[in-house]
Amino acid sequence: MSRTSRLLALSAASVLALGLTACSTGAGSGTDGGSTDGAAGDFTPVTIEHALGTTTIDEKPERVATVNWANQEVPLALGVVPVGMARADFGDDDGDGILPWVSEKLDELGGEAPVLFDETDGVDFEAVADTEPDVILAAYSGLTQEDYDTLSEIAPVVAYPETAWGTSWRDMIAFNSQGMGMAAEGEQLVADLEGEIAEVADAHPELTDSTAMFLTHVDTTDLSEVSFYTTHDTRVQFFDDLGLEQPASIREASDSTDLFSLTQSAETADTFDDVDVIVTYGDDELVQTLEGDPVLSQMPAVANEAIVALPSTGPLGTAANPTPLSISWILAEYADLLAEASQK
Repeated sequence: MSRTSRLLALSAASVLALGLTACSTGAGSGTDGGSTDGAAGDFTPVTIEHALGTTTIDEKPERVATVNWANQEVPLALGVVPVGMARADFGDDDGDGILPWVSEKLDELGGEAPVLFDETDGVDFEAVADTEPDVILAAYSGLTQEDYDTLSEIAPVVAYPETAWGTSWRDMIAFNSQGMGMAAEGEQLVADLEGEIAEVADAHPELTDSTAMFLTHVDTTDLSEVSFYTTHDTRVQFFDDLGLEQPASIREASDSTDLFSLTQSAETADTFDDVDVIVTYGDDELVQTLEGDPVLSQMPAVANEAIVALPSTGPLGTAANPTPLSISWILAEYADLLAEASQK
């Protein structure tokens, strides 16, 4: 199947899986502190079924808040500045709590700056309530049932469709945009991003002949275990978008769980003999450690030095987990790194 066909199939599957009803009559710039503008009088109520319940939104939201990772990128991509959003606690290289692609979009849209919710110890319910939202977006999140119930006392909440932290970027856009009453705009955003991805993937045909796995953060002081992201994780799903194949070893391990990561003994590293490229978080020292380990160095990807080591604290490593605004920001550079590794 061609890359374009695979993207179209993924998009169609995403839409069919939603099972949602929604109607949007258009939106304005939405830069006035979270307002989505639009003809509220023509708004058709939206009902969204998700993993934590069913949410009904009776009126078009004017004040949009988001919690947990990256959900703010959907309203921002659609021209709406949220009244509040989670402070970035990973990949923020300048310490302002806002990732660079989010900062660029906020500068572009202008309007009142969102309140940043400190989620170091979980959702800050009081801070969220203080922003007086009409809807709370959390389609990509790890909300517990208790979190969801508490937030629902503040405003209608759009939670994840099936698995905590397992929502694809397509479904993140679809669910959050429907919660805003902007379903059509969300569908167009998905189509635009798929076009960008297809163009970059077509420029790297060598990726279609390679398989890849994504190791989680490697502890260089203890290489007795190998931890990796499963096919349920969005980082791994991004490989599919770029044309890479899923190794049978990763697919089979993923089929037995709904977890987004797994760990197994390094002694079974020969399981991953079908992996051409390894992506992980780290630096040259980590790569040298892997190459010097008597067991892990036997993995073909390690032996061939086909390792993409992403900075563990910077924006590049963060954007390997695809989100609506980061995809365009990272796409070309990330594909280049993967293509270079695949040729080793």
